[in-house]
Amino acid sequence: MKPPEIVTKQQALAARRAFLVEEKSSTRARDALAQKRRELPWVRVDKRYEFQSPNGKETLGDLFAGRHQLIVQHFMFGPEWQEGCVGCSFNADHVDGAIPHIQARDATFVAISRAPLSKLQQFRERMGWRFKWVSSLGSDFNYDFDVSFRSEEIATGRAQYNYRPLDFEIEDLSGFSIFYRTDDGDIFHTYSTFARGDEMLTTAYMYIDLLPMGRNEGPEPSSWWRHHDKYTGDAGATGSGPPATKDCCP
Repeated sequence: MKPPEIVTKQQALAARRAFLVEEKSSTRARDALAQKRRELPWVRVDKRYEFQSPNGKETLGDLFAGRHQLIVQHFMFGPEWQEGCVGCSFNADHVDGAIPHIQARDATFVAISRAPLSKLQQFRERMGWRFKWVSSLGSDFNYDFDVSFRSEEIATGRAQYNYRPLDFEIEDLSGFSIFYRTDDGDIFHTYSTFARGDEMLTTAYMYIDLLPMGRNEGPEPSSWWRHHDKYTGDAGATGSGPPATKDCCP
């Protein structure tokens, strides 16, 4: 951490006002980027996807719950895993409080993973989450939206993640996808984001970025993440307990 410059209140105010100009410029740039995101072309989803949910089998259309817009968290949780990805859990910790506000804007949130529903429900209960979580086990959904990968796709270089070839072996990765459903029931894929694109949905990072020490993460950003029930005592700068694995959070 760079040693701070100690100044008078008046000098600090002058510096803060100068920095405010940059902050406002960044805010306007973010607004412009969001508008461009909304103007991206859409792709019709013609394939029928089915998921296992607490309500039984549900289609992608069912997941909208009567609303026009759907936010999907592609949550890393492979069929053989015993718990969900640490990084995806970090994201998921921010969801429940936002759901009423999301729904008020004609949108529904759902997490989707390949693990069996029973594992998802058990882990959801452990974490104390309330958002809807369904299993895509046996479906092409994760593969079609580039967050799960078959070994032959990786071997032949056909696996894609974050809009470029996947250059390491892993079965599941994270991301968010957005869908729109018309009154006639037509479904369109409007946007997906992966890797660090997830950070804009991680409120803890937005708070941490305000701190004088910032993220203080070092070369491995995921090294301090824990499931929220695995932090012990005063985590300090680096946390405690076992670190996130590289396979889980590359």
